[in-house]
Amino acid sequence: MRTTVALLFGGRSGEHGISCVTAGGILAAIDRERFDVVALGITREGRWIHVSDDPADWTMVDGRAPEIDPAGDEVLLPAARHRPGQPIVLRTVVDGAVRPLAEVDVLWPLLHGPYGEDGTVQGMLEMLDIPYVGSGVLASAVAMDKAATKLVLRAAGLECAPGIVIHEDRWAAEADRVRKHLTTRHALPWFVKPARAGSSLGVTRVEDPRELEAAMKAAFAEDPKVLVEEGLEAREVECAVLQGREDAEVRVTLPGEVRIGDDLDFYDYEAKYFGKGTVSIDVPAALPDRLLEEVRETASRAFTALGLEGLARVDMFVTAEGRVVVNEVNTMPGFTPYSMFPVLWQHMGLGYADLIADLIEQARSRRLGAR
Repeated sequence: MRTTVALLFGGRSGEHGISCVTAGGILAAIDRERFDVVALGITREGRWIHVSDDPADWTMVDGRAPEIDPAGDEVLLPAARHRPGQPIVLRTVVDGAVRPLAEVDVLWPLLHGPYGEDGTVQGMLEMLDIPYVGSGVLASAVAMDKAATKLVLRAAGLECAPGIVIHEDRWAAEADRVRKHLTTRHALPWFVKPARAGSSLGVTRVEDPRELEAAMKAAFAEDPKVLVEEGLEAREVECAVLQGREDAEVRVTLPGEVRIGDDLDFYDYEAKYFGKGTVSIDVPAALPDRLLEEVRETASRAFTALGLEGLARVDMFVTAEGRVVVNEVNTMPGFTPYSMFPVLWQHMGLGYADLIADLIEQARSRRLGAR
């Protein structure tokens, strides 16, 4: 029996195009002899559209990411919750008539950022009892919010960078007081981040307090909740994590290290996806064996503490003193063949196509329910 998987990508967030590129990578590599694929796009306005499953349609062209065309045929989800043993029927509207589209076994939300990676889509799929790849509602929501993530991780005994949370209304009312607090309590440089955005969108490195106003404006453009953290003199490393099979322990790769040149302030959106600046990736990171294992253990503990499922990429810092500090946890990391997550698993002997199959089979066997 072949498994039919619906890939869901695009979405309303600022990472719409990157989500489409991620889908293109998976469409090119998925084993079509094992899996039938239905491609579903969400437009920037939130419409669900039946789109092409040709990976060539979802690649970067001249440095521009693809977009979901809102003129496509609209997709209708099941009218009632899925019952065990019954097909999950998707329908589409063509020329004003409702027609069958596909019977699917599992849905993979390849959505980055708000309205997809934050528990919203996961909640809808839970209500319909549709099996899906990735973490559940609560874990997705907590991991999407960097401030909430750090509360959970610190409660589990894991170290995070010091910083404060600033809401847009508070900044409007008492910006001078906030600036004074930061200046007296937190060492420069500061990293100003939207609390609930990904891919470094809206993130600014601040070297001088006079730069804070512009940095806050850029962050608030993405989210009314902002995190300001102290920058650390540290190496940036990342581990890929997979849920354990049949209740076994989680699986964690050796860490990779992101190294940036002097032409970059930090590993920002343009550097990650559009070739800006000098960036090199070392797999595995050149760390002593003791630190390699501590980094892997930290990633495993973060995955467990947050109650994650399926997959995650845990981004960490390693200081000169050998401290391991968690930076962020990404529940649906970039998944092109060249993204850190599949590259790390390739190094561990799990190829791209097998990694895709692993996650789909996990989703088919998961137990749904509020989490």
